[in-house]
Amino acid sequence: MLNPSLRRWSWRLAVLATLGAGGYFAWQHYARPKPIDVNVAKASLGRVEATVANTRAGTVKACRRAKLAPQGGGQIAHLLVREGDRVKAGQVLLELWNVDLAAQARQAEEQILTARAHRAEACAAARAARREGGRQEKLAAQGFVSAAKVDAAVSEAEVKEAGCHAAEADIATAVARLETARATLSRSVLRAPFAGIVAEVTGEQGEYSTPSPPGIPTPPAIDLIDDACLYVTAPIDEVDAPKIRVGLSARIALDAFPGRHFAGQVKRIAPYVLEVEKQARTVEVEVAFTQPSEAKTLLVGYSADAEIILQAREKVLRIPTQALFGNHKVLLLKDGVLNEREVGTGLANWQHTEITQGLNAGDQVVVSLEKEGVKAGVRAVAK
Repeated sequence: MLNPSLRRWSWRLAVLATLGAGGYFAWQHYARPKPIDVNVAKASLGRVEATVANTRAGTVKACRRAKLAPQGGGQIAHLLVREGDRVKAGQVLLELWNVDLAAQARQAEEQILTARAHRAEACAAARAARREGGRQEKLAAQGFVSAAKVDAAVSEAEVKEAGCHAAEADIATAVARLETARATLSRSVLRAPFAGIVAEVTGEQGEYSTPSPPGIPTPPAIDLIDDACLYVTAPIDEVDAPKIRVGLSARIALDAFPGRHFAGQVKRIAPYVLEVEKQARTVEVEVAFTQPSEAKTLLVGYSADAEIILQAREKVLRIPTQALFGNHKVLLLKDGVLNEREVGTGLANWQHTEITQGLNAGDQVVVSLEKEGVKAGVRAVAK
C-alpha cells in the first residue's frame, strides 16, 4: 500500500500527463494547415465531341448579294425604293433621265410601221406585175402581142418582186433598230435581279449616277440582299482545316443571341489559305443554316462563331477539360486529400474530355487548378 506522499505524486503526474496530451492535441488542431476549398466536378457519363472552331470572328452572309448600278451614267429621274424596302425580282428600282432614248425607241417603232406599209405596197405591185406578165404571155401565144412586149412585162414583174423582198428586208432592219433602241433604253432602268431587301441606296433623285470606271471602285447605287438564304463564313486555322469535310455538322453561335446555338452544316471549304495575318493563316469555311426558318430574324453582317463537329461519342465517361494538367493528369479529391492520378483520354474539346481509364463514375476531380496551394497531398474540401 502506497504511502500518502507517493499517492499525491502519482496523482500529480497523471494530471500533468493529461494536460500535456490535451495541449499536444490542441496544438495539432490549431497549428496544422486548414483544408483548402476547391471546386470539383464528378466524372459522369455523357456526350463528348471532337471539334474545331474559327480563330477569328466569322460573319453572317447572304447567299446572294448584288451591288447594283445602271450600266450607263446619267441623272436619277426616279428613285423608287428606300433602304429597308423589300422588292420582287424584276421590280424597277431606279430610272435615269431617258426621254431622248424613249423618243428613239418610239421613232424605231414608227419606222417599222412605215416599212410594213412600203412592203405591202411593193408586194401588191409585184403581184399585179406578175398577173400582167401572165396575160401578155397568153396574148403572145395567140399572136396578138410581140415577144418584146412579153419580155418587158416579165421584167417589170421581176423588178416589182425584188422591190417586195427589199421591203421585207427593210422591216427586219427596222426591227433590229427598235431592239437596239430598247436595249439602250433598258440600260437607264435598274431592275432587281432577284427578290430581296434593299440594304443601301447611294444617291438621291436629281443627282448623277456614274458607273465605276475600270479599276476604280465607286459605291453602288443600290445594295440588294437576298436574306432568304444565309450562311456563315468562318476562318479556320490552317492546322485544323485538313480535318474538316463538306457535310459535317456544326453549331453556330452569334454574339447578338448569347446562349443560343443554331444548327449548321459545312457546305464549302476554300481551296486556298488566306494570309491576312502572317502568323495566323486561315482557311475560309462556309457553314449553312440547316434550319433556314431559325435564321429569318438574323441580319447580314452579324459576327458569328462556327464550331464544327469532327466526331462524337455518346454515353462515355467524361470530365471537364479544365481538370486536366500535365501529361493527362488530374487531382482526385478522396477522403479529404488531393491525389494526383494519370488518366487515359479519348475525344476532347474545350468543354469535355473522354476518360478511357483511371477514373470511375462519381470520382471528384479538381477544376480550380489555378488556385494557390492546390497540389497533390494537400487536405481539401469541396465547395
